[in-house]
Amino acid sequence: MADTTTVARGTESSPAPGRRKKSDRAPRAAGLPVWSIPYLLLVPGLLVIAGLLLYPMVQLGIMAFQKVGLAQIRGSRPAEWVGLENFEKILSNDIFWSALRNTVVFAAVAVSMTLVVGTAVGVLLHRLGKKMSLFVVIGCMFAWAVPPVAQGVVWRSLFDAESGIVNWALNLLPDWLAAPPDGQPSWTGTPWLNDTVPLYIALVVCVVWAGFPFIAVSVLAGLKGIPHELYEAAKVDGSGPWHTFRKITLPMLRPVFAVLTVLSIIWDFKVFSQLYVLMNGPTNRDGFNLSMYAVAEAFRPPQKLGTGAAISVVLTIILLIVTVVYVRQIVKQEEM
Repeated sequence: MADTTTVARGTESSPAPGRRKKSDRAPRAAGLPVWSIPYLLLVPGLLVIAGLLLYPMVQLGIMAFQKVGLAQIRGSRPAEWVGLENFEKILSNDIFWSALRNTVVFAAVAVSMTLVVGTAVGVLLHRLGKKMSLFVVIGCMFAWAVPPVAQGVVWRSLFDAESGIVNWALNLLPDWLAAPPDGQPSWTGTPWLNDTVPLYIALVVCVVWAGFPFIAVSVLAGLKGIPHELYEAAKVDGSGPWHTFRKITLPMLRPVFAVLTVLSIIWDFKVFSQLYVLMNGPTNRDGFNLSMYAVAEAFRPPQKLGTGAAISVVLTIILLIVTVVYVRQIVKQEEM
């Protein structure tokens, strides 16, 4: 009788096949569906982005339609709503169109040269051995890690009129290769950073020097992902180096170049620190780009922060248009 009771109790305590006890179930967050947990984990990051990026952009957009000066910053007067008056002022100013031309021309030249130099260095790194490639990569990344203000200081000293290495090196060249400017016996004393064209030549060199390492390392990473069998097949077919690069390397690296081009356009359109140091402040209006023009309008007395904000909004719109148009072209090419 005792045996029968024990067996019955054992049968009742064991769960049915395919079922689990309540204590074995996975714990569940109280009142939270499972699908909401990833979104909740994103909330802290989104709050940081909203506080650091979204809120300043909204305030900048509002300020672009207001008259904001030193009195409004101090709080003695409220900001005056002026509508499109700030945009009308900058669009009717010749300095804006000169700054826009400088920005576009500089960005086109700097982006092109940075991509060409960075791609060439990336291909070279791919052909080097592991130790030498690592050594060159570390050396290049030192240039990329230099802060923008320090970049400007370095290249301002190199292009100095009296003691710069650039003028010293040009003096070593024969006159048929690099003749001094008219009226000068030598290159010493040539003011590279006073006129607009030489100033932007120095700025292009500075930006390309600092920007090509990132392009080179990105291209090197893309080259590592291309199957080596494609190059072996091209070599068997008798394809030359340039034909192989144009038919295999470039198509395979197209997504990499798309991202690098968009990033380079955004970075070079917004160059400010290097130009500010090379120019020694907003002194030459003919050499302004849009970023320098915005800072000069916003912070030089009398302060006109509304006008500076309007210039920044125009620059942001131009960047969005250029980026969208370029990305659409890339998508169309991929679809074709």
